[in-house]
Amino acid sequence: MSVAKVSEIIASSPKGFEDAIKAGIARAQKTLKNVKSAWVENQQVELDDKGQISAYRVQLKITFILED
Repeated sequence: MSVAKVSEIIASSPKGFEDAIKAGIARAQKTLKNVKSAWVENQQVELDDKGQISAYRVQLKITFILED
C-alpha cells in the first residue's frame, strides 16, 4: 500500500505559464522524492508600472509518494 502527500508551491517565470510550471516541478524534485503528479491550482500575472506583464505565476499542488 502506498501513501501519498500533497505539497503546495508557487513558481514564477518571466517567459510564460508553461515555463513557470516546469520551473516549479524541477525545483520540487530537488527536495521531494517520488514526485508522481502536479496540477495547477491557480494562475496569475504580475504587472509592471506600465501595465505590461512582468511575471507569470502558478500555484502548483505536487503529489509525491512517501517512503516506507
